[in-house]
Amino acid sequence: MPQTQIQTQTLAQLSAGQDWRLTLAHERDHHLLIWITRGQGRLLLDGQRRGISPHNALWVPARSLFALELGYQCLGHAVLIPEESDVRLPEMPRQLRIRDGLAQSEIAALIEQTQREVQQGRPLQQDALKAQVALISVWLRRQIMSDEHAAPRPKAGDRLSARFCALIAQRAPKGGSMADHAAELGVTPTHLTRAVKAATGKSAADLLTERSCHAARRLLAETDQTAAEIAASLGFGSAAYFTRFMQQHSGLPPSKLR
Repeated sequence: MPQTQIQTQTLAQLSAGQDWRLTLAHERDHHLLIWITRGQGRLLLDGQRRGISPHNALWVPARSLFALELGYQCLGHAVLIPEESDVRLPEMPRQLRIRDGLAQSEIAALIEQTQREVQQGRPLQQDALKAQVALISVWLRRQIMSDEHAAPRPKAGDRLSARFCALIAQRAPKGGSMADHAAELGVTPTHLTRAVKAATGKSAADLLTERSCHAARRLLAETDQTAAEIAASLGFGSAAYFTRFMQQHSGLPPSKLR
C-alpha cells in the first residue's frame, strides 16, 4: 500500500525480517532516508554499487531503483516520507559519508526527535512530523551543497548504468526485455550489459530479474491475489511460467513463498 504518513523504522523493521525486501533491486512509492550507525554492507543506488559504513546517509527518492545488503551487525534507522509530500526534498539519489562530528550529531538528533513524534501520538502530530522532515531536508541539502560531498562527474559507463536503472524504475515489472531497454537507450545489448556489470557487479538482465522477483514476492506476501493473477499482472505468459520463474530465482514455488 502507498505510504501516506511520515514514519520511522529501524533497519530490521524496514526489511520486516525478510532480507529479500532490501537485497533485491526494487523501487518504492515513498522517499527514504537511511542513516547507518553501525556495521557495513553494500548499496545499489543510481546505477552503481558501493560499500556502506557507519555515518553514511543514504537518500533514496521515490521511484529510484536500489538494493541494500546489510552485514550481520549493521544497525541504523530509516525515515519514510510520502511521495506526495510538499516539503522541498533532494531530487537525486545520494550516498553521503558524513565525517564531521557536528553533522553526525545533527542528523541523529533529527531522527530521534522524529521517532519521538511518531511514538507519542500527540495532537498536531503530522504538522510536527512535517516540520521535522523539513529540517531533515535542510540538513540533507546542506550536506549535498558542501564541497566535501561534491559529486565527481561519472564516467560514460556509469551514466549509462544510471539511465538504465532509472528506466527500469519507470516501467512496470516485466515491462520489456533487456534488448528493448538497450534499444531505448540507444546502445547495443552487449554494451549495456558490459556497462551495467562494471558499475553494479550484476548484469542488466540480472537487475530486471531481481525487480520482477521482488514485485512478485511483495504481491505474494501482501495481497490475496492468486499466483495466476500475479503472473498476469506482472506480464508473465502463464501461471506455469511464473511458477518456474519463482522456483528458479528464489528456490521455492509461489505457494511456499506465500
